[in-house]
Amino acid sequence: MWPLDGIRVVDLTQNVAGPYTAMILADLGASVTKVEPPGGDATRGWGPPFWEEASPTFLALNRNKAQVYLDIKTQEGIDQLHGLLQDADVLLVSSRPGAMERQGLDFESLAESYPRLIYGEVTAFGNHGPRRMEAGYDPLLQAMAGIMSVTGHEGQEPVRVGTSIIDMSTGMWLALGVFGALRLREQTGRGHRITSSLYETTIAWMCYHIPAYWASGVSPQRWGSGPAMIVPYEAFPTQDKWVVIAAGNDGLFHKLCGVLGREEWIADPRFVTNAERVIHRNELRALICDITRHESSAYWIETLVKNGIPASPVLNVAEMMKEPQLEASGMIQSIGHSRIADFKSVGLPLKIDDERPPLRVPPPL
Repeated sequence: MWPLDGIRVVDLTQNVAGPYTAMILADLGASVTKVEPPGGDATRGWGPPFWEEASPTFLALNRNKAQVYLDIKTQEGIDQLHGLLQDADVLLVSSRPGAMERQGLDFESLAESYPRLIYGEVTAFGNHGPRRMEAGYDPLLQAMAGIMSVTGHEGQEPVRVGTSIIDMSTGMWLALGVFGALRLREQTGRGHRITSSLYETTIAWMCYHIPAYWASGVSPQRWGSGPAMIVPYEAFPTQDKWVVIAAGNDGLFHKLCGVLGREEWIADPRFVTNAERVIHRNELRALICDITRHESSAYWIETLVKNGIPASPVLNVAEMMKEPQLEASGMIQSIGHSRIADFKSVGLPLKIDDERPPLRVPPPL
């Protein structure tokens, strides 16, 4: 039994944010119908690579869903959609402000016929403000809201976070809002409108960078693999690869000094507290690099972990897939598929009573 057993969701969204919302709800037990326009969800064409002619992006975001094709720009399609809404609990939409109103599919219009319907809406910038009619995509928002300004290395070109973090986290917020609205419906007896935007999600990711600006009057910088406020807490070069060392407090730093054979750093005025280490980060980083680059990653990982210092190799995806911890986690789920012989998907990172939401239905082709 799962939290959303018996809940019916109609999903009109495309691309990443909305489908990710719907997938979360589906994984947690909801019966989700994915409504695609003629020609299909745009992500079906995202590639290469393709997995047996299917887009990995589409496959990743659309498991555990049923599927229908409707053209809601026609009266026939709208009539068919109303057929789906007769017993729906949730409708998910993603469009620019005003688009749903023109088709009579906005929250206020639908609430007259479906007073208990939860209306979940993804937008780029929300329904207010000077940019509300603009298109919004993950890299645009990472640039506009400051993520790129704190990502990458100082003095180098802007870098996007290497996954669709804004799209997917917007989907997570919307899913959380739907859960809240369903709970609220139990109290009020009526439906509610839940909205989430890419822009607001990106601003939320800057939740500690913004106070840092308020505190200093200086825009936070990019510091490569480390954060602005803890040192040493980043990737260091080794003889063959890179390792991340996370000496996040004075005690761990003292241990690190011992492992590196530099106990004198413990009393060095430049490094005696984290605040001093942050101020002198470039000096300390250079000193540590001069030591770590003379041994292999395997040597440093074994030595650091044995001495209680958090450390990790920097792995690529192929290397990550071989990690015993990944297998033990059960995050990779498999299911039979009509076209892909060994279809797998990445599960939700949560369990209920030690059971992960199952992969029940492969993505629709």
